[in-house]
Formats: sequence, C-alpha cells, structure tokens
Amino acid sequence: MLRSAVRSAAAGFVLLFAAVLAADAGAGGGGAVAPPAPVHLVSAKKGLPLDGPTVVAHRGAAKYAPENTLAAVDEADRRDVEWVENDVQRTKDGKLVVIHDATLTRTTNAKKVFPKRSPWRVADFTAAEIAKLDAGSWFSKKYAGQRVPTLASYLDRLDSNGQNLLLEIKNPEKYPGIEKQVLRQLRSSGWLDPAHVMDGLVIQSFGVDAVREVHALQPDVRTAVLGTPSRAKLPEYARFADWINPPFKDLSSTYVSAVHSLWGPHAERLEVHTWGVSANQAKRAFSAFGIDGVIL
Repeated sequence: MLRSAVRSAAAGFVLLFAAVLAADAGAGGGGAVAPPAPVHLVSAKKGLPLDGPTVVAHRGAAKYAPENTLAAVDEADRRDVEWVENDVQRTKDGKLVVIHDATLTRTTNAKKVFPKRSPWRVADFTAAEIAKLDAGSWFSKKYAGQRVPTLASYLDRLDSNGQNLLLEIKNPEKYPGIEKQVLRQLRSSGWLDPAHVMDGLVIQSFGVDAVREVHALQPDVRTAVLGTPSRAKLPEYARFADWINPPFKDLSSTYVSAVHSLWGPHAERLEVHTWGVSANQAKRAFSAFGIDGVIL
C-alpha cells in the first residue's frame, strides 16, 4: 500500500485532508538524533495549503465503526487515514486492552452478560471476561460480535494495515506501572524498532507524570501532553514532550505561537495537535493558528 511505501521511505504525502473521514457520507532535554517530522496529509480541498495538518483518526474511524475496535482501525485504513488514536487501560488480571471509558457499559453489553457486576469497571474484569463482550452492536447490528481488542492484537492490525499510532494511556493514576507495561508490549510487538519510533508512534496522556515517565523509560519515543498547560509550564514540558494537544476550544494564536517557540527532547519544534474539532473547524484552525495536526 501507499502508506507502507511512505513508512519505508520516511517521506512523501498521502492524499486527502480531514475530509477523508467525511468521504462517503526554547530547548528541551535533547535526544541524540532528531526523528523525521510526522507524515502530513495533503489537502484535496480547493484553497487549502498543500502541506496540511496531520489527520489522526480518533479511536479509529469512530464516526463510521465502533470506536477502538479493529473494525474502526480497518475503516480508517479504507479511508486512507494513516494515523490512528486509541485508548489503553488495564484489566483485573493485568492485561492491556483498548477501550476509552473507565467502565464497560457504554460500548459493550457488559450489563447483559454480567448483570451483577455493577459498576462494570474495566479494572474489575479479567481479559477473558472482557473478551466475551460484544463491542459492536451498540453502534450498529452490522458490527455485532466486534470485541474489545487487546493492545497486542491492535498493534498487529495496525502493522498489517501499515498505519501509525497515537496511543493514549487512560487514567494512569488508576494503573500503577502502566507506562512500563505499555512499553513492554510495544517492544514485544516490534513497535520500538527505529521505523516505528521515528515515523509511526507517539504516546500521549492527560497524566503529565505518565508522559514524563514514558520519556524517562524510553527517551527515543515521541510523547504528547493532552490538555492545555499554562504558557509558564511549557518550557518544563518541552523537556519530555514533543507535542502539546489542547482541545479546539482552548486554541489561540498566542498559545500556538508559544508552543511553536519551544524545542522538544528530539531537537524539533514542539507541535500542536488539537481535538474536539470538526473538519471545518480544523481547516480554520490550520489557517488561523498554524496547528500541526487534528484528531478527528
């Protein structure tokens, strides 16, 4: 596929901007070698710059398939979206699974399968129990039988598709040591090799301590802080984070400029990737603020 060729060459562009998802409907800590910038998607919309912001499929193509499932990964792939975002949590027996909410009720049939297990927290179920749940029917009968994927199976599917990953560690304060465990799984799945680290992987979290810990444990991996840190804190964060990812509602020219004025731990200018944004808002944000990416 085109994306596989792009990864192997670490260069080039993929056709389409944010509209692909709507189609068919300062000095830092300093690394030894600076990785190449992330691949940018080219806009197919008239009047937009050629080098537009990176588009990341939020929880996969979650508008078109059940979020965080392998079906959502494949749907993003079908729409030629190279970057996929997911959410990682830990089960009762210490396995890593891909799911957004702290509870299973919104996106699975946990209440039906385990009616006496309220409040159905992810951390209160084993991986084997979670594997029994239907994670697709809530979205559409078409996706009945989709499962909550393990991180291992999710990484395998991304590799098979030639996609990149923006991995969010959810609720790290609830899962002591999850940073090391995520890195262990990434290593076991072959995702800490130079090709992935340089061109296909970013780890993010709202938990600043978790981001700092990931950088301390694996300094070559790019990281991102979710949220809108104060401008006063940005120089500190530039020591261990490569991206600052604020919600669209918090964007301003002043803030984006403050982020862009700093250099991160891999000797590259800090980037801004926004979320909570529509495709039209993303186009305006790129034009008005010069953001680097959108998580749609």
